Amino acid sequence: MEDSLEELAELAGSAGAEIVGRAMQTRPSPEAATLIGHGKVDELRAQVLSDRADVLIFDHDLTPTQQRNLEKAVDCKVIDRTQLILDIFASRARTREGRMQVELAQLNYVLPRLTGHGAQMSRLGGGIGTRGPGETKLETDRRRIAQRIKKIKDDLEGVRAGRALHRQRRSAVPLATLALAGYTNAGKSTLFNRLTRAGVVADARMFATLDPTVRPLALPSRRRVLLSDTVGFIRSLPTTLVQAFRATLEEVKEAALILHIVDVSAPAAAENTARVREVLAEIDAAEIPQILVMNKIDRIPGGDTDTIARRLSNTRAVGVSALTGEGIDHLLQTIDEVLPLDPIVRTVLHLAPGDGATLAMLHEFGRVLSTRYTEEGSEIEAEIPQSLERRLAYKG
Repeated sequence: MEDSLEELAELAGSAGAEIVGRAMQTRPSPEAATLIGHGKVDELRAQVLSDRADVLIFDHDLTPTQQRNLEKAVDCKVIDRTQLILDIFASRARTREGRMQVELAQLNYVLPRLTGHGAQMSRLGGGIGTRGPGETKLETDRRRIAQRIKKIKDDLEGVRAGRALHRQRRSAVPLATLALAGYTNAGKSTLFNRLTRAGVVADARMFATLDPTVRPLALPSRRRVLLSDTVGFIRSLPTTLVQAFRATLEEVKEAALILHIVDVSAPAAAENTARVREVLAEIDAAEIPQILVMNKIDRIPGGDTDTIARRLSNTRAVGVSALTGEGIDHLLQTIDEVLPLDPIVRTVLHLAPGDGATLAMLHEFGRVLSTRYTEEGSEIEAEIPQSLERRLAYKG
């Protein structure tokens, strides 16, 4: 319970709040009206007044009735964990896709929490057959929100189709995609920058990265792959967010290999690892090959990563420090070993004089060793992935 409350405090801090007090309660069952019972409500009211708090944040989902009753009792704004996370996501989304996904999650959260004010808020219809109380404002709001939800879902389907098209184009020249996944604040963006020099925002705030970023990465075997940085996971990730961010999480689902990043210096590293696997299973990505990347080993006294690896996972594990660069070479070698085989081969190609596209492809995805010009064009000796050699042979 203390770990969960500490995570809530980190979330609140990421949202810009200053924590002035904490409270916990253990009871056999939730109280229907206020979740916590009248005695605890009186205690919280006194604490809110004493600390001059502006908002009360619950580490538990509140029903609309409980939220209204609590706000009336403590005389300040009351939000729950889901609402806090939605607020953070709303402030971090930068792309049009990210903003749409956040809005969809917010509307799904707000819809069951709408309240009306009875017949005095009704709107009369016009024309014969529409006399009477008409459509209440509550019903109108629900209908408008439902229409907006449908439009956003349709737009996100377009985004999903666009992503599928991009993946199809990328597969024209077979480049495997690697996806970084892990608990929020595990150091994914720092590792992403270390591997690709992408300059993605990386800081200690939770959910610093919302919009996925894809960059090329060269492996020791000279194979090139694509690396994707994605949104972080947390415990009890709201279902509305998992549903809303499916377009983003599809980058994980379509990956050939998942780099599961875990902060091994965190006391709850094992629990965080298990929760990430739960979310991966929820988006049908549990069967994708994984490498457990034990990040922040520079904070481990003695650097005993073998014991930690046995405790966290029975899959392949590599210890790294994204901050210092320790273990990065070993990680790249491990990726080379685990990825589906696409060995580098040496080949000689004869290109027509105007075939600059193939020559550019050889330079981009392989290594040109020598070039000899002939009357028919050019003779290129190069080292390229075997899959590219097969594609060029089929094209020829």
